[in-house]
Amino acid sequence: MPEPPVGRFHWIVIDSVKPSRIAPFWCALLGVQERGWFTQDYLLLSDGDGVAPKIAFQRVPESKSVKNRLHVDVGVADLDEAVARVIELGGSVVSEERELQGARWRVMADPEGNEFCLALDD
Repeated sequence: MPEPPVGRFHWIVIDSVKPSRIAPFWCALLGVQERGWFTQDYLLLSDGDGVAPKIAFQRVPESKSVKNRLHVDVGVADLDEAVARVIELGGSVVSEERELQGARWRVMADPEGNEFCLALDD
């Protein structure tokens, strides 16, 4: 019998110079809402019903300077429409469309440069 896990995901925390600036972008991207501040350094987002992972933006003094070591994949029904919407919201394209064994995605960035992928749902 396998050992029980050490724990479960509690929050996905993303560093941000100005959390209040990028929170509206992520709310529109994921269909979640701002849930307020936890201390002066963490702006919390969630969907309110516990279906989507909880996200927090942690205020940090430095801007992003290197590639993310962890990123979020956001499933979308139409890749081109999703790319256009991300750009409209203030995000940017990091790479052209990629494909691997039938999976298609684009690497994007939020307004502070945090990278994520838009992945075509199966």
